[in-house]
Amino acid sequence: VQLQASGGGLVQPGGSLRLSCTVSGLASEEYSIAWFRQGAGRERDGITCISGSDSGVYYADSVKGRFTISRDNSKNVGYLEMNNLSEDDTAVYFCAADSENLGCTDYGRGMDYWGKGTQVTVSS
Repeated sequence: VQLQASGGGLVQPGGSLRLSCTVSGLASEEYSIAWFRQGAGRERDGITCISGSDSGVYYADSVKGRFTISRDNSKNVGYLEMNNLSEDDTAVYFCAADSENLGCTDYGRGMDYWGKGTQVTVSS
C-alpha cells in the first residue's frame, strides 16, 4: 500500500490550496481517507476524514467551514480543498488510509497507512 500526497506550497493568508492523495494497493471504496497536519513544535493532529462506505465526512473544529475533503473512487484519489488559509494552517500535511476503520471512528488516534507529508506554508 502506498499513499502519495501532493499539492503543498506557499500561499498568502486568505488564499487557497488543494492537496491530493493518490492511493495504490487498496481496493476503491474499501478504505477511509484522513488528513493530518503537524506544525513546527506541535503534535500531529487529525483534521478531517472521509469514510469509505458512504463518504460521510468529519472535520476538526479548527478547519470546519474552510476545508473540504472529498474523494474520487474511480481514480483512488483523495482531495483536501483548503480555503481562507491563515498562518496557523502552516504545517506538514499527511494523508492516511485505513482499510478496517471504514467509518472514520476515532480516526485521530491513528490510521493504518501513511503517506509522506507535503509542506503548506501560509505567509505574506
